[in-house]
Amino acid sequence: MNARHYSFLDHVLMNVDTGVRTVLGQPLLTERPNPGESHGEAPMSDQERDLVGRLMRINHAGEVSAQGLYQGQALTAKLPQVRDKMARAALEENDHLEWCERRAKEMGTHVSWLNPFWYFGSLAIGAAAGLAGDKWSLGFVVETEHQVCRHLDEHLAQLPAQDHKTRAILEQMKEDEMHHADIAQAAGGAAFPEPVKKLMRLSAKVMTKTAFWI
Repeated sequence: MNARHYSFLDHVLMNVDTGVRTVLGQPLLTERPNPGESHGEAPMSDQERDLVGRLMRINHAGEVSAQGLYQGQALTAKLPQVRDKMARAALEENDHLEWCERRAKEMGTHVSWLNPFWYFGSLAIGAAAGLAGDKWSLGFVVETEHQVCRHLDEHLAQLPAQDHKTRAILEQMKEDEMHHADIAQAAGGAAFPEPVKKLMRLSAKVMTKTAFWI
C-alpha cells in the first residue's frame, strides 16, 4: 500500500487540530502508562502541594510550547525524514502534557491560562526554524531539549523528598527529552552560537516565571 502524501494545506489543518487538542487538554497519547501511577500519594503540607502544583504548571506550559515548536518545525521541514522525526517527538511530548496536567490538578491547581499564547508563539518560532533549514531546525531542538533538562533538574531538586509520584514523572520526562536531543543531534542538528542560546534561555525564563503564577 502506498503511503499517503499530505499537502501543505493538509498539514495546516492537522496543525489546527493539534493546537486545539493541546490547548483544551485532549492530546493524542502513546501507549505508555503514566510513570507516577506506580507510586502512592505521599502526605504533604499545603505549602508543599502548592509548590508541586506550580512546578507542574510550569512543566505543562513548557510541554505546550514544545508541542507548538515541533508542530511548527514539522510544518516547514524540507526533508520528509526530518518532518517525521518532529511529528514523532511531538506525539511523545503529548504524554508529558497529560502527565503534567493530571498531576497539577491532583495538587488542586490549574494549568497556565496563557497556554494558547505559549502554543501559537512557539508554533511561529518552530516554523521559522524549519524555514531556516533542517540543520538549524534540528539544532534548535537539541538546544531546547538541553535547556528543558536543566529546568527539570532544578524542579527535581525542589520537590518534597517524599513525593515519589511527581519525581517519577519528571525523571521519565527528562529521559525522553534527552532522547529527543540525541535523535536531533544524530540527524544533523547544527550547534547554535552562544548569543542565540542566551536569548533562548531568556525567553524560557520569562515563560517559567509567568507560568508559576498564571
